[in-house]
Amino acid sequence: MSAPLRQATFRRIWLASLLSNLGMFIQGVGAAWAMTQMTSSAELIALVQTALMLPIMLTSLAAGAIADMYDRRVVGLAALSVALAGATALSILAHLGFIAPITLLAFCFIIGTGMALFGPAWQASVSEQVPSQALPAAIALNTISYNIARSFGPALGGLIVTIAGAVAAFICNALLYVPLLIVLYRWRRAKEPSRLPPERLRRAVISGVRYVRHSPPIRVVLARTFLVGIIGGSITALMPLVARNLLGGGAQIYGIMLGAFGMGAVIGALNIPRIRARFSSEASVRVCALVMGAALAVVAESRIPFLTGSALVVAGAAWMVAIALFNIAIQLSAPRWVAGRALAAFQAAISGGVAIGSWIWGQVAQALGVDISILLSGVAMAASTLIGLWLVIPSLDTANDDAVELIEDPEVRLPLTARSGPIVVEIEYRVDPRKAREFYSTMQEVQLSRQRNGAYGWSIARELADRELWTERYHCPTWLDYLRQRSRPTQSERLLQDRALEFHSGPRPVRIRRMLERPFGSVRWKEETPDRATTDVLQIADPSAGH
Repeated sequence: MSAPLRQATFRRIWLASLLSNLGMFIQGVGAAWAMTQMTSSAELIALVQTALMLPIMLTSLAAGAIADMYDRRVVGLAALSVALAGATALSILAHLGFIAPITLLAFCFIIGTGMALFGPAWQASVSEQVPSQALPAAIALNTISYNIARSFGPALGGLIVTIAGAVAAFICNALLYVPLLIVLYRWRRAKEPSRLPPERLRRAVISGVRYVRHSPPIRVVLARTFLVGIIGGSITALMPLVARNLLGGGAQIYGIMLGAFGMGAVIGALNIPRIRARFSSEASVRVCALVMGAALAVVAESRIPFLTGSALVVAGAAWMVAIALFNIAIQLSAPRWVAGRALAAFQAAISGGVAIGSWIWGQVAQALGVDISILLSGVAMAASTLIGLWLVIPSLDTANDDAVELIEDPEVRLPLTARSGPIVVEIEYRVDPRKAREFYSTMQEVQLSRQRNGAYGWSIARELADRELWTERYHCPTWLDYLRQRSRPTQSERLLQDRALEFHSGPRPVRIRRMLERPFGSVRWKEETPDRATTDVLQIADPSAGH
């Protein structure tokens, strides 16, 4: 667990992010208290947390795309600057007495937007700060940072508000952004400039969605994350009612129960390396679901604060191990070019699951009571282990091999621009009929690889008059999209393409046609030489050169 902290860059950013996380929770307490002083409306008071968290839901995909399109250090600095500007303006206006409920919510939304933009860039940059073998431990440490802040931040915020008022909490939050800004500014990130320009935001978001859609391991992890979020959302949503209705306590008991759950999360995160060393990811998640289900049953039946707090420590540990394992699986499954978007999808899955689950369990508690609602969520959590028979979490021991860019673009004899297209690619294989079934199975894997990297309309066809001849066909919207699609496959995907090429048994190399489907632009001007008007059939002598 300590290996990532030996890396100076990661250690500095981790410590600074711990302070910024503390500031975020202190800000939440100060804003909620300031709202209670301005209005007695429960709706407006509840909207404080909504204003802080809603940007995560609204901007997650765009934030992930931006993190992949541009320098993540610069994105982090810009996002933190937005949050710092919002926190500073809020502090000044609150000090001058110019804050109204709507103004407070607006500034909370601005601060939340800054942190929502910062999250994917920060998480995706972890792989650039530590060696690949230390990545799981680094992810776990980032989880610990958040949960340490969640355990102690509200209590510290309450103390600051009690002693110096809500304005002091706002100022504290603004100041705690400064260390992270400084360490990011001083980070000399190793730049790996792409020879291709970044995608436009809309296209980048679509590329991220398509990558997730055509990546079965990531789809499984996101589905399991969403399900666990829905079921486990009961504990955070109903915690105030557990403290008041089941334990007969007030704000103090509520704070203690929150702290117990957060402390359990820290304990769980600290033990993630041991758990991963002993069990597969699927086995670990199943055990966590069973343990959390049992702990929730205890919470539902207990009327003793000590027993409830102990059960919440156990529930927090199981919850955090499961969520951290999902996070690790996402980061180890996604190559660097799409890591920010994959993490944004994970963030949306857990946030959306908890939000929906909170509403569902609130409705159940309203109809059946708090204890029955908690008990039912515990039963549902234990029963969720059965989902693992269908959707199995992939076991990943090392970081995913990254995209291996091709050095040379294919030769062309038409006047193309970046926006020329669509580009149609046809690849002809000659395959021994005895290997046809095996070849077809391999091509189904190739299909997913092509599609998640940017290919559209993929198909595989077999010649009616020549049973050895197979034609793979797909297209990309533009020439630039095609060049990106060629540069994105990882080393394992290159090996998969090589495996498909090994089935080719013809006397000549695999035949590849790259064609401009709407060639109007290429015939508007007079051709310089007759041979430029011909359709060129490109061949590759080295199969590893890609398509």
